[in-house]
Amino acid sequence: MDQHYHINLFWSPRDECWVADVPDLKSCAAFGDTPEEAIAEVRLAIEGWIETAQANGMEVPKPRYRPAIYAARIPEAA
Repeated sequence: MDQHYHINLFWSPRDECWVADVPDLKSCAAFGDTPEEAIAEVRLAIEGWIETAQANGMEVPKPRYRPAIYAARIPEAA
């Protein structure tokens, strides 16, 4: 995998597990008992998502998502 997609990682109280999802790839997510497990699983899910899209002639989106924190600009000091 040569593209680097943003991965959101969070604890789901409802599911009682860690969730890793990829905003750029619709419905691409994975779960794990630990954050590391969720990340490892979502990396496999990304590969599968891309392989499936390519096999079906679908466009694979380029990584674009950036959390809002990276969009914020800190004003320069006067």
